[in-house]
Parts: sequence; C-alpha cells; structure tokens
Amino acid sequence: MKRSNINEIMAAADDMICSYGFKLPAFAYWTPDEFKARAKEAEALIMARCGWDITDYGAGRFDEMGLFLFTLRNGRLADLQRGGGMCYAEKLLISRQDQLSPMHTHVIKAEDIINRGGATMVVELYGSDDDGNFAEDRGGMVMCDGIPREFSPGEKLKFAPGESLTLMPGDWHAFWGEGGDVLIGEVSTVNDDETDNVFREPIGRFAEIEEDVAPTHLLVSDYAKLLT
Repeated sequence: MKRSNINEIMAAADDMICSYGFKLPAFAYWTPDEFKARAKEAEALIMARCGWDITDYGAGRFDEMGLFLFTLRNGRLADLQRGGGMCYAEKLLISRQDQLSPMHTHVIKAEDIINRGGATMVVELYGSDDDGNFAEDRGGMVMCDGIPREFSPGEKLKFAPGESLTLMPGDWHAFWGEGGDVLIGEVSTVNDDETDNVFREPIGRFAEIEEDVAPTHLLVSDYAKLLT
C-alpha cells in the first residue's frame, strides 16, 4: 500500500468515527516526530501495540480485501496467563462495503464484534475439526447479544447497528459491510496480532508499505522500525 493512501484512509476513518460520537485518544493525533520524542513516555502503548492499523493482508487490493483498525487499549498476555490483571483489549474497526476481512480464527482470543453504526455487518462462519483446523462441513454455536445461536457451515449472519456476536477460539469467521460501510467495535481478551491470527489461506496480517509521502501518523507496524 502507498503511504499516501494510508494517510487518506486514516483521515476518512477519523471522520467516520467522530460522526458516530466516538473520539480517539490524544495519542492518535501525535505526529511521527511527536511519537519519537515521547517514545519513553509511550512505552506501554508501543509494547501493547495500541494505535493505527491498516491492512490489505499483503494482497495489494485494499478496497476488495482489507480492514481499518485502531487499538484503543490492550492488556498483557502475562496477566491473561495468570488469570488476573488487565486481561482485555478494545478496538474500533471499519469494514467498508463488500470489503472482505478474510476467513480466520484465533488461538487464544475470544472477542465480541459489535456493529456500532452504519450499514449491515455480515459475518460468515464455519466450525473447526477435532484438531482446531478449518472444517468446511462443520457449523457451531455463537452468542448473539448474549443469546445462543447455532450456525450451519458457511452461514452468513447479519447484524444491524447495535447488534453483536461473541466469537471463541476455533470459530472461523470472515466479515464485510453490506449496503455501506460499518463502524465495528471489538472487545476481547488480550490481543496479539503477530501470532494469534490463523488464516485459512496463506496471507499476511500486515501491509507492505511504499513510502511515497511522509506518514501523517504512525501505524503499529511502524513502531519497530521508526522508533529505534
């Protein structure tokens, strides 16, 4: 992805988020120079990988397959492992109309996916086989606003604004916006995007970036290379 395109996506996403009454935290608006100058102060944010995240899954077709994310807060895996402390995470996502977030599951993370506003959120679901692998012939059960709902293999559940579902490890899912763009909230256990995403197809989690202009704000994937 070109950095100029990423900058444009950030600006449009911020406008959409604000239009639904949400405000991003102050660090979201730090310039790269501000982030570098405050890196020691922001060490916990950097370690938790809080901030902007825009991906095309390495495919170079963001409008067709991609996702905008902003990690607002993220706990520590050590707390989750010991069963106490900050064991949770929260994100805002934007899934554009017909923009696929491809089929995947998680090893550790359980998550609530909430339609916070916009169009219809569509989630396609499959179950796992006995070894936890994708199973095209298995369904399962998810919680929709706290109510159990069984799904058949490949069933597409639709969620209007205010509606949600809970996904557990082993629930294979893909999602997109139908009829327009969707602002999505994610509340989950501790999030690790580097190791806890298992995709059905061999694709990347982060975009490769062509630096055609300077970044407006840093992505979480920029931290390691630009803050060292």
